[in-house]
Amino acid sequence: MSDHPGEGTETRSDPAMASSASAGFDPARPLLSVVVPAYNEESRLGASLKRMLAYFDAQDYPVEMLIVDDGSSDGTARVVQQIAACRPQVRLLSYHPNQGKGHAVRYGMLRASGELVLFCDADLATPIEEVEKLLAKIKAGYDIAIGSRDVPGSELIKRQSFVREMGGRTFNKLVQVMAVPGIHDTQCGFKLFTQQASQTIFSRCRVDHFAFDVEVLYLALRIFGLRVAEVPVRWAHQEGSKVRFFRDAWRMVKTLFRIRLTRYDAPSRAAQLPLQ
Repeated sequence: MSDHPGEGTETRSDPAMASSASAGFDPARPLLSVVVPAYNEESRLGASLKRMLAYFDAQDYPVEMLIVDDGSSDGTARVVQQIAACRPQVRLLSYHPNQGKGHAVRYGMLRASGELVLFCDADLATPIEEVEKLLAKIKAGYDIAIGSRDVPGSELIKRQSFVREMGGRTFNKLVQVMAVPGIHDTQCGFKLFTQQASQTIFSRCRVDHFAFDVEVLYLALRIFGLRVAEVPVRWAHQEGSKVRFFRDAWRMVKTLFRIRLTRYDAPSRAAQLPLQ
């Protein structure tokens, strides 16, 4: 997640920016909501949003895109506002100060109105086209479909560094033992939910940082018994990740214990915050 404004002056002539105003978009009834958490993403967010808009323009279902500015200090909000001025399905949700990726995702998911709700990373490490694989699983009866880099059929176009990859695998092994057995990749930032599953889970989440995915899947599988499909996707490592392995590893391990000790019965603070 990061933010830089550089796409604003092109928005009125870019084909990806031009077509929705005359298409009768009804923001009250989208089939799919896409939630994108963004913290200091000015430099790449504009290109990512245009790529998503171009893809969804070619689909036959209505989409809303909620970009959650997680207290950015650069021009992230400005990039979104420039695009939203031309494309009514794009909405900016913003707050200060920075709260963490888990908070940003939760904030957006609880405000999404689509029958289905996807969250994806601003860098599009998993190409937006992969959503069709997840949609197929939801249509087959699953409550949640998650992108995975570690099941047969996945394609790693560009791998992470050896240290990050080994660290991720070690963390996932610990996660399987302590929280969500059977899930091979909890951390891929590409997950699709039914509206009911999204509200049920995210209204109870507490984790604000990068280990929030584990809490989401723990609630889905261990608390509510929802059906979760792990789907192989294409994925390419993108530079600029906010995760720092040595800084964040111990905090993520501590979070596993916190998740196991939490009683998930009251709605989270983000569920009560007003829309901004």
